[in-house]
Order: sequence, then C-alpha cells, then structure tokens
Amino acid sequence: MVTPIHIFLSGKKSALILRIMVLLCVFAAYAGTSYASSGSGFVAASSKEKNLQDKVVYLSFDDGPGKHTREVLDILRKEQVQATFFVLGEQAERYPEMIRSVVEDGHALGNHTFNHQYEQLYSDFKVFWKQIKQTEAVVERITGLRPNLVRAPGGTYGHFDQSYFDLLKQGGYTVMDWNVDSGDSKRKGVPAKEILKNATKVPAGARSIIVLMHDGGAHAETVKALPGIIKYYRDQGYQFDTMKASDQPVQFSVHLAEKYKSRKAPGKAWIAEHVQENSSLWLAGKELKVEMGLTAATLKPGEFRVEDQRIMVPLRTFMKKFGSSARWDAETRTATAVWKDRFIHADSISGELITKRADQVDDMRTVGAVQTQGGTTWVPLRELMEHMGVNVQSVKVNEKEWIVKASRPLVAANSMYIYKMI
Repeated sequence: MVTPIHIFLSGKKSALILRIMVLLCVFAAYAGTSYASSGSGFVAASSKEKNLQDKVVYLSFDDGPGKHTREVLDILRKEQVQATFFVLGEQAERYPEMIRSVVEDGHALGNHTFNHQYEQLYSDFKVFWKQIKQTEAVVERITGLRPNLVRAPGGTYGHFDQSYFDLLKQGGYTVMDWNVDSGDSKRKGVPAKEILKNATKVPAGARSIIVLMHDGGAHAETVKALPGIIKYYRDQGYQFDTMKASDQPVQFSVHLAEKYKSRKAPGKAWIAEHVQENSSLWLAGKELKVEMGLTAATLKPGEFRVEDQRIMVPLRTFMKKFGSSARWDAETRTATAVWKDRFIHADSISGELITKRADQVDDMRTVGAVQTQGGTTWVPLRELMEHMGVNVQSVKVNEKEWIVKASRPLVAANSMYIYKMI
C-alpha cells in the first residue's frame, strides 16, 4: 500500500524531513550554479587534471604591441582563444593601452627585450640582461605585473650559448622558442595564404605546438591568416592555451654563430649582484590556485605578488577569472566589481575596500587594503574573499603552486528563503 505524501509528512518527524529536503534542494541549486559557472572561464576543482595526451597549441605573437595588435585581440576575443604576447619594451612604452588590453583579455605577457637589436643583445649577456630588466620595469609600470617568460629576438639558435640559458634560468626566467614558424617575418609582405600554410605545418608526432607569429611592424597579412590558423587547430582537436613559466621549455639546441664565439661570460661578482636574488621576484615561478567550494581559478606567476605576508591580486583579473567583471570610474578613482548580490568598491584615494549589499544597512569596510600601480588596482586576496562572502580555510604552498582553499556559506544567498520555509 502506498502512503500519501501528506500523511507520510504528518506527525513528529515531518518538520525534520521538510528541513532536510529544503537544504538538499538549496545545496543542489548552489552546486549547479557553481558548475555552470565553469563556462565563464574557470575550472571545476573536482575535474580531472588535463590529460597528458591532450593536443595543445600555444599561439604566440612577437615584436608588439603595434598597429595590428588591436585587430589580433579582436579576433582572439571573437574566437574565444587565449594567446601569449612577447612584447618589446620600447613598443610597450609607445602603446601602454595595448599592454593593458592584452592583460585584461586574459592573455599572457612575455619579455622580448627592449629594442630587438641583435648586435647589442648578443654581444654581451650583460646587455641582454639589462634589456630584459628594462622591459620588465616598463610592463610592471603599466600593469603591475612582471613577466618571467622570455623569448630571444630571432630565437636562441645561433645567438645563445649555454651561459645565456643558465643565467636566465638562475634569474627566474623561462626561455621559450617555438616549433612551428608561420614565416610571416621571413621577408616583407608574406601573403596570408603562405602564412596559413606555414603555421599549420605540425611536426610529426607533436602534441604540443608553439606557433610563432608577429603583431608588431607591418604584419597585416598575419591578421588575415589568423582566423584560418585558429580554425585549422580547432578542427584538428587542439586546445588553445597560454604559456606559463612553469611549462616545460621549448628551446633550440645550442649552436652559437661564429661572430659571437669570442664574447665572454659575466664574472661571479656581477652574477651574484644581478642574477642570484632575481628569481625571488616571482616566488620561484609558483602559480596561485584559488578554490572556492566547487570552483577554482589559477593566477600565473606575475599575476599576483606577496608583500608584508599578504597575497595581493589585481581586482579586475581576479574577478574575471571567476566569471565576474570590474569597471573603473576615472572621476572617483574607484574600481567596482559585481559579485552575486554584492557591489565591491576599491577606492584608490582612501585605500578602502567597501562592499554594499541590498539586504544590509551597514557597509563592510576594510581600511588600507587598496593599492594602485600603473592603472591596475591591487587588493589583498584574503580581504577580497571576505568581501565576496567567502571564508578562507587554508593557505598552503608546494614546489609548484600556492593553494588557497575557501568555502562559500551554503545558505548565504538563500537564508531568507530557508528561514521562511522552516
């Protein structure tokens, strides 16, 4: 005999059963919301690690930013593809807004030296190092980030001896060459058809592809070829990703050109003064992984920093990784992020982090939390997460990454409903 539901729920246990049913419904809704959010740019924490057999392609652009960078960014945004831009310091000074756009769109920045002049860069490692630091300072001034990916102008073949590789690695940098050359800089006016053909010549058996292209200089044909390049790799089942300093380097073999064989390596005193302490700038190249309940996002080295025992993150970049956004009000000099039912204001004048909620009279305030640098608004991670309504449970570090685990209160957005029901 089947017992009607209203009879089954009657009696002393009905209230308890109803409470359990409501809580299960709320949990299911919360989990569903978190899982669905993964389509907005962050990954479910419970998902499996990327299969080592997956095919990955890294689109890379050198010598910019330049007059074609905006067109490249527009195509990448339309196609929902991320790329890595190896920038020249002198070009970054000329087009700082392009550098900001690259970062805001979620692409990776790499260092391509300051002026691209071979005779200077490869006559003495000290000159190469100086130009890397110059460009690094320019990018940090614009974005607050320090790129520790390096690509040598013209590639390392014929230019680097082993000391270049060793000293850059010791200084905390990862040198990346390429394994597919689009040929867009072989001569002037290389047509789009030829660029497409070269950019899709995949080495036999390769499952990880780094494609060399250029967005600086006269490379309008590269822009024309780009949609076809993306289509080819997408049709072949490749995933698109940005390079990270923690990735296995792709580097040419050492083969020094005759004209550079007489150069001398720096002495021990110079190395001790300039190179040895440099790697600490990127926390030994570690990433920052933030887990909030069922969702997670990763910040690459250079996208966050640690100072005064606090992890600092760029507000717009962090919120974008979790499917939200932030806007800048130039008049009030305040960045505002929207998160669930909250408006989080980062006031660069007062330094306050202020959160407003419709269901609360009093604002949540944290004094001295906001910093600005080069147009980027920085906030301490723990305080930001508290303003997001998230409880930080643990902060751990291993050889590869910092891991921050936090939990969002189960009933945070549904408390009114639950209390009315039970």
